[in-house]
Amino acid sequence: MPRRSERSRTPSTTSTSTPRSRAANTPTGRESDAAASLRRGNVNEPAVRLAARLGLPVRDLELLRQALVHSSYIHEHPEDAEAPNERLEFLGDSVVNLAISEALYRRHPVDDEGMLSARRAAIVSTTGLARLGSRVELGAELLLGGGESMRGSRSRPSLLAAAFEALVGALYLDLGYEAVRTWLLELATPEIEQDLSLGSLKSPKSQLQEYTQRLTGGRPIYHLVEATGPDHERTFQIDVEVEGRIRGTGTGPSRRIAETAAATMALDSLRRAVS
Repeated sequence: MPRRSERSRTPSTTSTSTPRSRAANTPTGRESDAAASLRRGNVNEPAVRLAARLGLPVRDLELLRQALVHSSYIHEHPEDAEAPNERLEFLGDSVVNLAISEALYRRHPVDDEGMLSARRAAIVSTTGLARLGSRVELGAELLLGGGESMRGSRSRPSLLAAAFEALVGALYLDLGYEAVRTWLLELATPEIEQDLSLGSLKSPKSQLQEYTQRLTGGRPIYHLVEATGPDHERTFQIDVEVEGRIRGTGTGPSRRIAETAAATMALDSLRRAVS
């Protein structure tokens, strides 16, 4: 009887331990790892597509992906990204300015400082950088929140310009200055080669200031009328005053863009009044 009791206990111990040992190596466990890997791959798809269009030997896809992350995406998908692209934007701004400044200095040897500054300002302006971003279809790969995407923000100049600077910052960290410089100057060749007059290169705000100084001796004054919306979706309204009268009103997702729109309206108004 004791022997039978011992034998009956032995199989039961074996039968309970063996299935647990198999469970540790079941296909289910491997599928979980594969699913996680697939998810990481799906998350990086926008970066993979963009890298293919850039024609550069991108090594760090996660860094490139971070350049595509707008703050509105973070609010809705905190698990998919650690931070928006703003730090990369800060870095890319300096890289873009240095590369474009050097190229203009070499390409236009007879231009003075003022003319070179005007040329650079036209290229690195919000409109200019957005144009460069559009050439690599950057807007299509941006990671935006649902609201931003529905409002058509993929083609909004301010958002495209910021993302382009972030892209340059990411490429600089991944590939180094020489590689990103060569790529950037090739992309911006039409703008660098342009031989435009100083007047056509100046921004509406600069043109308005020069016009009012010639006309009245004064300067335009910009007033913030209101700023509405959450921090990541602000809309600004600006009035511009010339000689005590409001001559233009502009709205936009940043003060700079709203002021530019107001200056454009004011220029048209003043020129019509004189003609």
